[in-house]
Formats: sequence, C-alpha cells, structure tokens
Amino acid sequence: MAGRENQRKGLTYKDAGVDIDKAARALGEMKDKILATHIPGVLHELGSFGGIFDLEKAGAGKGVLVASTDGVGTKVRVAQRMRVYDTVGRDLANHCVNDILVQGARPLFFLDYVAMGSLEPPVLQGLVEGLVLGCRDNGMALLGGETAEMPGLYQQGDFDLVGTIVGYVPGGKVITGEEIRPGDKVLALPSSGLHTNGYSLAQKVLFAVAGLRPEDRARGLEGTVGEALLAVHRSYLHAVFPLLEKFHVHGMAHITGGGIPDNLPRILPAGCKARIDAGAIPRPAIFDLILEIGGISMEEAYRVFNMGFGFLLVVPPGEEEALARDLRKRGEEVFPCGEIVEGEKGVDLSF
Repeated sequence: MAGRENQRKGLTYKDAGVDIDKAARALGEMKDKILATHIPGVLHELGSFGGIFDLEKAGAGKGVLVASTDGVGTKVRVAQRMRVYDTVGRDLANHCVNDILVQGARPLFFLDYVAMGSLEPPVLQGLVEGLVLGCRDNGMALLGGETAEMPGLYQQGDFDLVGTIVGYVPGGKVITGEEIRPGDKVLALPSSGLHTNGYSLAQKVLFAVAGLRPEDRARGLEGTVGEALLAVHRSYLHAVFPLLEKFHVHGMAHITGGGIPDNLPRILPAGCKARIDAGAIPRPAIFDLILEIGGISMEEAYRVFNMGFGFLLVVPPGEEEALARDLRKRGEEVFPCGEIVEGEKGVDLSF
C-alpha cells in the first residue's frame, strides 16, 4: 500500500535516503575551515570537479596538478547482488578520470581504497581487475591503495570502493570555465547509462517498488535489469583530450550527482546562464523505465540522474561545427544541446 502511494505522488531522491541539498549545506558550513588549510599553490576554491595545485607557487617545482577523490556509491549493491565486481572497478577509474579531464588534466596515477566486513578474495580480485583495466585504458598507473577489513562496521558480503586520482595539466593550461561568455555553444557527449549516480533511487524504484530482480528483463532493455544498471561508466579522455590542442574549449562539465542543474553551474562565471534542450540527446531506456515505475518528475529526474548527458563541452560560437566533425570522424557521438546566455548563474532546462 505504501509503495503504491509513493508511486502516485512520485518518488524522489529523499525518499531513497539521499538529500543533495543537506549535503551542500553541510559542506557550506565547513567551507571556511577547509579554506584555512590552503597553502600557496592552491588555485581554485571548493566546488570544482578537481582540486588544482600549482607546484611552482608552492616552491615544489613546475607544473599544475589536478586531484580528485570519489566512489561508486550504492552501485556496489547491484554488483554485490549480481556477483560481478570488475565493472565497478572500471567505473571508479573512469569516473575519476572524467572529473579531472574537466580541467584539462591527463591522468598520471590512481590510488584505491577497498573496505569490507571480512576479506573475500574473489571480490577483492574482481574489484582490482576492474581497476587495472580502467587504469590501463586511461594510460595511468595504479600506484597503490588500501584494503581494510572492518567487521561490525560492514556486514558479511558488504564492501565499499573509493579512489583518488592525480593528473597533470600540460603547459599549465587549466580550464576553469572563466572564459565562458554569452553566445558560447554547448555540446553533449552521451552517457552509457546511469554511470555512478542515482543508484539509491534507481534500486528503490526497480527492486522495492516494482519487485524486479537483477536477472529479470523489462520492456525497452536489451539485456537484464542488472546488466543495464551495471553498464560501465564511460571515460571521455580519448574523445575529449585531442580537442584541447585543436579548439578553444572554454569549459567542460562531467554530469554526475546533481545532474545538469548542479554540475554545469560549477563552471559558469557570474552573469552567465545555460539554456539546455533536454531532448537533444537520446535517453537510455533504463531512465524511462525508472521514471515510469517511480512516477518521478522530470525536474527530479534531471537533478538525480545524467539522463543521457555524460559530458558537456562549452565552446565559442563558430567552432562548434568543426569540433563536432572532429569527434564524429573519430567515431564519437556528439549532440549540440544548448547555449550560454546572459543571466543569473544557473541552468534553464527545456523538456
């Protein structure tokens, strides 16, 4: 009965136990304390996709490093249920690569952290095999990491997976979005599915409300529900990095937790607003399935999920067609999806 009532009113991320706004408020309250730790060399305040550090300003050599830490969240629950572990290892590596790519960085090395209730060698081996594949695909070293057994904190079979990446910006040409101006065009590269965000809500809808199992098939999906949920988070490194030498890319955004409304404004300067056509890119069928079953509003969906938008590029007018041709010649899909206009920093989404 409660499930049907939730379906009528439309499920939200809060219903699944995740409050994006509360997390943002908590971080805002800690901001001054975090900023007090900054030493010469820190180039950007909080809120960027990766932290930027200028070695020369810190008296530690030359060059600019970009670093980021992230995890794969409750996607590990799907991996656990399906007993497939290498895909989330690849997810983690690719997600972190994309986060520093936004600032023009090439990945150098990666560190992982695996926590378990008790060590299960097949699980650990699967996770590390995925990390190795992800690191090799992105040309970075798996430099080290930590495996922690914590019985009592994690239950038998539970695990968590987190990683830290460090990359280098060639020539110190950091991309921050400060060059973005009204009139710039926005192009989108498609996602391969949910990537690594929105899984608490997705699992509540598909498993708790609909009563589906990972091995079940559902309308619109090419494979099983579990296979659609475990689709590997794409890396955009090989698609995007060659563009940075050929075109004036003013800004980039990796569409992760918070969707387009929360991630694109992270790179917009004051006085710039983005207008985005939500229908500009094909939407993987898994999203339509989740929205239909959960009765989820479009506004909620585009803040929880990427909805098919994996990575955004903001380029000056006149360059978007040549940039798109370059991508397509290399076998990449790319979709013009919007523009930058004058206005208060934010995003106007048209559905």
